[in-house]
Amino acid sequence: MRASLLPYWRLLRAGIREQSTYRLAALGGLVANATFGFLKVAVLFATVRAAGGDLNGYDLGAMSAYIWLSQGLLGSVNLHGRSDFAERIKDGSVAVDFLRPLDVQAASIVQEVGRSLWSLVPRGIPSVLIGGLVVGMTMPTSPGPYLLGAVSLLIGITIGAAVVYLVATAGFWMVETRGLQILYMVVSGFLAGLFVPIALFPGWLLVLAQATPFPSMMMYPIDILSGRVTGAAALGLTAAQLGWLAALGLAGHLLTRAGRHKLEVQGG
Repeated sequence: MRASLLPYWRLLRAGIREQSTYRLAALGGLVANATFGFLKVAVLFATVRAAGGDLNGYDLGAMSAYIWLSQGLLGSVNLHGRSDFAERIKDGSVAVDFLRPLDVQAASIVQEVGRSLWSLVPRGIPSVLIGGLVVGMTMPTSPGPYLLGAVSLLIGITIGAAVVYLVATAGFWMVETRGLQILYMVVSGFLAGLFVPIALFPGWLLVLAQATPFPSMMMYPIDILSGRVTGAAALGLTAAQLGWLAALGLAGHLLTRAGRHKLEVQGG
């Protein structure tokens, strides 16, 4: 591994270690994931049955896969908007970050990704297994969707961290960003496909959702992992994710540079 990348690798591992210490919280998150998963099963299964067994391409097996994959990703895709970087801007310790020989944006995102990846172990994967064993679901039988889905999932997690970083950078101008975080939480969960698949949105709302990075965070990885989208279409979704990741990276870089000039640390 190149020496220039080694500090980021260590930050990734630090994020994993940090998140792995909260074991009771992870257990509580798994219980919450499973509980709300069963509630979504009751509501969305009734909707599919009312539609005659097929709702815009979703039968019961496909809907179950969507439900449990979305619940499994809930702890790993940052849809709540909170980040350590926002707090570091607020208390002024970000000034120290700017003195370190690391890219502040990359360091913040990498550590957030580390926390998110660990959450798959105690919350994400067990949630999907619970759904598969208790309810059942339709999943691909070939390895291709899982391999591409894993790549898509990693990109989606990184996009989530990149968007939350953008929310945090507003603190350079606003100082207190809790209101913006709440707005982000409301909008992102809905447009990312947490509550219902975005394929069930009315046409205008689907277009609006696809014009944001939110489906790339959750819905696209779910579509690929569940085998609902395959072949060239799946590669197209992954390419769209990469495009959003590049755009968000550029936006974060520009806001960080502008925020660094704007930064005022109170209290001397």
